[in-house]
Amino acid sequence: MARQPPWQVQGRIGLSAGNREPIDDRRIELLEQIERTGSITRAAKTLGMSYRAAWNAVDALHNLAGEALVATQSGGSAGGGTRLTPAGERLVRTYRAVQEHQRRFLIGLQAQLEHPETYQLLRRFAVKTSARNQFFGTVTGIRPGAVNAEVTVTLNDHDRLVATITMESLSELELGPGSEVWALVKAPSVMVIPNDPGIWLSARNRLCGNVSRITRGAVNSDVVIDLPGGSAVSAIITNDSLDSLALAVGTPACAVFKAGSVILGVNA
Repeated sequence: MARQPPWQVQGRIGLSAGNREPIDDRRIELLEQIERTGSITRAAKTLGMSYRAAWNAVDALHNLAGEALVATQSGGSAGGGTRLTPAGERLVRTYRAVQEHQRRFLIGLQAQLEHPETYQLLRRFAVKTSARNQFFGTVTGIRPGAVNAEVTVTLNDHDRLVATITMESLSELELGPGSEVWALVKAPSVMVIPNDPGIWLSARNRLCGNVSRITRGAVNSDVVIDLPGGSAVSAIITNDSLDSLALAVGTPACAVFKAGSVILGVNA
């Protein structure tokens, strides 16, 4: 059974003008507390800030906004105190509105992340190896032996491959029918032959399709064969072999490799 994704979509938001330092949530909270308490001293205490740090933050906000966001009044009929200016109130409203849009956006992304098909795609991108051929499939058959086991991996509706691994590896990987696995095959281990049913080889794996790309080097060439199920397999062959097979883009061909050349792995 596939493990559920441990990932969560997270994000931070900040408002900035040009290349200026962004206004973050902490400073917006300070403005909100100033408006609520009518005092920068009480606002700072509520947020666990020093009085000096609170004023430094307010001064920085003024510089970032280019106008006063907080006004202090002494005495008078209103009793004095510190309040937000109309510009400060607009900034708080704008920030919280943008933050709410971000929250809804992240909820939508999280829903996409938790979709089974998205999870499978992310799992495939999470693995890095030196092997050119990396296939993701499902175990559909296991033939255990005294020392080794033959494991059949189905890649899609059209393609499958066979791997030979030790019984110890079979146990350590906890493989069984339905297990999702990585199948890795190094490109130099892959042979290329014409797509001719009359050619028989002892290699268990024979994946046939059409040549989609050829990168010729000084001695060897990299030949990529697109398979009917949507996968692709890469082979490193000599230039002499490339010429003798008369391979070109669009040529039908088969990628052949031994079951022992397949390395299986699972996500931890």
